[in-house]
Amino acid sequence: MIVIALERADSAEARALIAAADAFAATLYPPEQRHGSLVDRLLADDIRFLVARHEGRAVGCVALAIAPPQGEVKRLFVHSTARGLGAGRALMEALEAVARSECITLVQLETGPRNAAALQLYAAMGYKPCAAFGSYRPSPGSVFMEKTLFSE
Repeated sequence: MIVIALERADSAEARALIAAADAFAATLYPPEQRHGSLVDRLLADDIRFLVARHEGRAVGCVALAIAPPQGEVKRLFVHSTARGLGAGRALMEALEAVARSECITLVQLETGPRNAAALQLYAAMGYKPCAAFGSYRPSPGSVFMEKTLFSE
């Protein structure tokens, strides 16, 4: 069973997940196409950091940057040992629940075109392609997606 909870991004387990996410991204993209968040940024007041646990072990994470009525998905990652357990979907469902509780009606994200599993998950969850947003600029190394959230 996957359990999702809000946690601190500076715990040892969270730092290990972030380091694993960075290592995974490095296998897909050159440095100029990687836009990871520093742990200090993930501790900011406008960030909600979620961790997925399987049998008590941290296996995945995601962050939500909140700026109502919009939010941005940051750092979705599931460790290779836990892929296929539904942790990615569970993290995104929990992120959307947090977004709703923060009065966010539009969730946006930026990811890379080579992360097929992430793109497939986002599309399956109703995220649609969109234009670059915020400080991002259009780039062949970026895919932009968004989803409108409705009250439950």
